[in-house]
Amino acid sequence: MPQARRPYRSTLREEQARATRRTVVSAARDLFVELGWSRTTIDVVAARAGVSRKTVFTSVGGKAALLKLALDWALVGDDEPVPMSGRQVIAEMEQLTDPRALVARWAQFVAELEERAAPLADVLVVAADADPEAAGVHAVSERNRLGGAEFIVARLTATDGLRQGLTTERAVAAALVLMDPAVHRTLVLEHRWTSTEYADWIERAAVAELVEADNAQGTTRPSAKR
Repeated sequence: MPQARRPYRSTLREEQARATRRTVVSAARDLFVELGWSRTTIDVVAARAGVSRKTVFTSVGGKAALLKLALDWALVGDDEPVPMSGRQVIAEMEQLTDPRALVARWAQFVAELEERAAPLADVLVVAADADPEAAGVHAVSERNRLGGAEFIVARLTATDGLRQGLTTERAVAAALVLMDPAVHRTLVLEHRWTSTEYADWIERAAVAELVEADNAQGTTRPSAKR
């Protein structure tokens, strides 16, 4: 019985399609940040990516789909089809049992995430007011951010690190503020804080607001000096 041929052509097509999608999304990401939502048209994206208008639609979709995928990739750091919940950084935080170390790792994670995603998040806020599909993307993004805040509060609760007397609702609200892209914009983009200074500030603020006093002593790394 003859052996079945290996799907070389299929694999090659998939790789080519992925490369095209990566090129298109990368172009869209840069343009959204440079030009904003309204001025980033499909034609402009196609020209920057070096593809046809049709290819933009077939490889990704319209403007809202482009912004969603660009933001999704920025949040996780690559285009691998692995959700945030399946990422190594989440597994690391789930394994940490010391509340202080947990907050330090979370602060670093948030700082790195916002460095990649905050500029696109700002674009999404504007887009949501102008486009119903983008508004849906924004709603999902906000729910995901809420999930991120709930995650750190749940981990602190599980490790007996959450400050006594602090309700889950208030703790989640505080974590949401620390994760707000607008905070990154104010501190890093407008006031020129470094990424290290930004991460250190998140850590100190989270410790002060969220962590039980018995677990809040000491530091895991030296704070950046301004």
